[in-house]
Amino acid sequence: MASHWRSLLRFRPTTRPLIIFTFCLTVIHSLGDDVDSCDKLRLGQYVCKEPKIDDATQEPENCKDRLAWVECLPAPNISCRLSNGTQFKFSGEEVGFNKSIQCRNVSGYSYKVAVALSLFLGWIGADRFYLGYPALGLLKFCTVGFCGIGSLVDFMLISMQIVGPSDGSDYIVDYYGARLTRLSITNETYRRTQLSP
Repeated sequence: MASHWRSLLRFRPTTRPLIIFTFCLTVIHSLGDDVDSCDKLRLGQYVCKEPKIDDATQEPENCKDRLAWVECLPAPNISCRLSNGTQFKFSGEEVGFNKSIQCRNVSGYSYKVAVALSLFLGWIGADRFYLGYPALGLLKFCTVGFCGIGSLVDFMLISMQIVGPSDGSDYIVDYYGARLTRLSITNETYRRTQLSP
């Protein structure tokens, strides 16, 4: 029985260098994996700068396609791998990576103006004219805001940001103000089921 196990452990002379080479590559690869990419750092290992806010749009200045980029500084003595593959140890002053943040597509329609027009002049359709819906504005004007009911409904829809500008853009809302974030359910949304005891 012992001779059977010895014969299984014997390798051909050409196979031994291949096994040693594979073992060495595995060891070298495992030693190099202790440093992750800089963009995979955990929260607390880096600090991101605040974005520069445009006064006219109240959105980050570099907002394109609903994304903006902010510079992030890894904490002192953090080592990580840069995007070009080099390992770098940070002192806390260098920019390590850029992080994307969400921003909104705005085109000049103010939320405050839309709500004020809806509240005070909604009965003549001024809110709908302002938002780019001239047909509905004219209809509200001719019917005195659908006898007041349409004005009330429009005020609620505009104040909850359900009705927005006709071009599909978002309202200009103060960057640190009260913004509405819509939640949506898509195929990527996971449903958490409660486990019964």
